[in-house]
Amino acid sequence: MASVMQMARLMQGNEAVAEAAIAAGVNFYAGYPITPSTEIAEFMARKLPLTGGVFIQMEDEISSMAAIIGASLTGAKAITATSGPGFSLMQENIGYAVMAEVPCVIINVMRLGPSTGMPTAPGQGDVMQARWGTHGDHPVIALCPSSVTESYELTVRAVNLAERFRTPVILLLDEVVAHLRERIILPAQEDIKLINRVKPAGNDSSYLPYRPIDNGIPPMSDIGGGYRHNVTGLVHDERGIPSNDPGVAGALISRLMTKVADYTGEIYMSDGYLLEDAEIAVVAYGAVARSARRAVKEARQDQIAAGLWRPVSLWPFPGKEIEELSRRVRCIIVAEMNSGQMAGEVERHAGGRCPVVSLAKVNGELIAPGEIHRRIREVYTGA
Repeated sequence: MASVMQMARLMQGNEAVAEAAIAAGVNFYAGYPITPSTEIAEFMARKLPLTGGVFIQMEDEISSMAAIIGASLTGAKAITATSGPGFSLMQENIGYAVMAEVPCVIINVMRLGPSTGMPTAPGQGDVMQARWGTHGDHPVIALCPSSVTESYELTVRAVNLAERFRTPVILLLDEVVAHLRERIILPAQEDIKLINRVKPAGNDSSYLPYRPIDNGIPPMSDIGGGYRHNVTGLVHDERGIPSNDPGVAGALISRLMTKVADYTGEIYMSDGYLLEDAEIAVVAYGAVARSARRAVKEARQDQIAAGLWRPVSLWPFPGKEIEELSRRVRCIIVAEMNSGQMAGEVERHAGGRCPVVSLAKVNGELIAPGEIHRRIREVYTGA
């Protein structure tokens, strides 16, 4: 008991992200301070050099993304953190990391937007930007915590998934979760499972940097590590040499998509609360899921069979779970701090089997439990 208590901390969400990144083996951070993610940069600036890592404050978010790509190519586990406007600037280089298959993690602490919006106010308006922000067909893994403990756990998971699939992974917090302070019990370092990228075997002359092994993911050599290879954002063959061959292009883009899609069962994460007999299901994520949980409890006190379904992995979206849920409930309410971005995705997977009602809020305030409770009652009574 004493050892557990020694690891208990009162910690902010942003601080938990930074602590977890270092515990996950991150040894390079490049970023530009931006509210409400600045505490992550501040914490990494203090602590990362003490663990032998490198912290660089860049001149902007474009260069921040470029820097973590370069560091990752040399073998580092690399992350950056930003908010909406900075996330927009990163999109071109996120696409580069997808095409060149460079593992890295981007933390986006969402605020109300667009443009500079309200920097200190919460929002969830970057959900679709996380999925479609960079151009072209591309895979996306995006995780969304609802607590400080989950901020820690999902940061470790994000780093592991980036290394596992050789792809950028996005961690979407909102301002409420980022600045929330909660008690968290930090795991011992030896209890944290770490995943490292697969290294090539054999000699340099036989190495093809983009030839996948049986899981569809190529082994990755470090620049300067004894293997010679070309890195490009152009369509390329297994040698990394640019190509205009339609067969090469089709095979590459298809593999980039399937190397994630084939493992969605491994990536998917969701959480349910009182769904077993629910007639009304609330779908919520991030800080809004905390309000929704309270609203569901209050609805149950009113003898309304409500439940909560919370996607933890927003992308790939757990569509099969929504399909199954839509067959069991009378209605799905989607509560989110945007104009209904995820409601459309839920409606698509519900496929008309039940109504999908959007509870959207875009004024910079967290959706309160009472607002969700009222919508549950309206749907239940048909008012």
